[in-house]
Amino acid sequence: MNYEGYGLILAVAFGSTWILTFGVRYMAVRLQLVVKPDERRVHLVPTPTAGGTAMFVAFLISMAVASQLSQFRDVFQGSSAPLGVVLAAAIIFGVGFGDDVREISAPAKMSGQVLAGSVMALLGVGLFFFRIPLAGFISLSPDMQPIATVFWVVGMANAVNFIDGLDGLAAGIVAIAAAGFFFYGDRLLSAGNITSDNVGPLLAVITCGICLGFLPHNFHPARIFMGDSGAMLLGLLMAASTIVVVGQVDAESSGKTFFFFAPIFIPFFILGVPMVDTAFAILRRAAGRTRVATADKDHLHHRLMRLGHGHRRSVLILWTWSLLLSGLVLYPVFTSRGNNVVPFAVGGLGLALYTLFHPGVRRMRPAVADATPPESGPVAKVIDISERDRSSAG
Repeated sequence: MNYEGYGLILAVAFGSTWILTFGVRYMAVRLQLVVKPDERRVHLVPTPTAGGTAMFVAFLISMAVASQLSQFRDVFQGSSAPLGVVLAAAIIFGVGFGDDVREISAPAKMSGQVLAGSVMALLGVGLFFFRIPLAGFISLSPDMQPIATVFWVVGMANAVNFIDGLDGLAAGIVAIAAAGFFFYGDRLLSAGNITSDNVGPLLAVITCGICLGFLPHNFHPARIFMGDSGAMLLGLLMAASTIVVVGQVDAESSGKTFFFFAPIFIPFFILGVPMVDTAFAILRRAAGRTRVATADKDHLHHRLMRLGHGHRRSVLILWTWSLLLSGLVLYPVFTSRGNNVVPFAVGGLGLALYTLFHPGVRRMRPAVADATPPESGPVAKVIDISERDRSSAG
């Protein structure tokens, strides 16, 4: 693969997002698009939102530049997929921006996500077939292809939206996931399993650049939030990238690694953190008989902060988990040494021990015990997240 074109597009996505975010932040303040602190949030000061506007414009700029490069001629001339992704991105950005300006209902947002997924499926960005171990090669019928595509888009968009609860968390995790998926797509292209007109690697590079360009503005303490307009846009771009790489590959197995044999599992590992968080959120709310869209403070990042980790440390822990999960699937693909999970298992164990036994966690336990009223018995009273964030940030 020629990396020069991809490097240029990465730089364009990064630079345009970083520059545009200054202007978007200024306009958000002028238009009073500001998120104020409340009991559902962990930030302490009013913060501008709708940073997804800079992301969306940077995405359009990056796609326009890529369309002029000879390296991506096949991508833009041989398929309607780029047009489908651009139109779907515009739809889902519009829905998210509407929610940033004035909160809209969960069914309305879901309708926008369904429409975006439907447009992509109509223009050729759809799940056609995939391989599952023991179940063999599965080819979706024409009736099932748009349904599966819509489910994939809705799932990805909401997974990124759910994890967007701490400064820099969603942008960092999606940047890691997009980079990992680009290298996976590069490997498939080198092996001949995808063709040069596949838009997946290009979308992954653009998504990574957008996230990296937004992070300097969004890392704790954030000067602007991406909002639903940014979170759902990133989810859609990752959905599109994964669909055209793992959902449209009908080549036989390379015979070397499990993840070549079953590429449908790649996104579940690379995007493991937001997907696990989403699954637990659905189960938790179903058990509590509340709506799936009901906001709470029991996501993975909230639990890390209740353990005693500060804002930044909680984010870095979840970033590290994403790196480990990405390495778990990419290492055997690139080395052809089989599914050697030992180094990553050791890394995961070390990270788990660090998470549970960091000195900040040990200091928090006595504090929680001291705060427990006598009549509450063994149940510790959890102190306010915002107070802990001030005392143990970083």
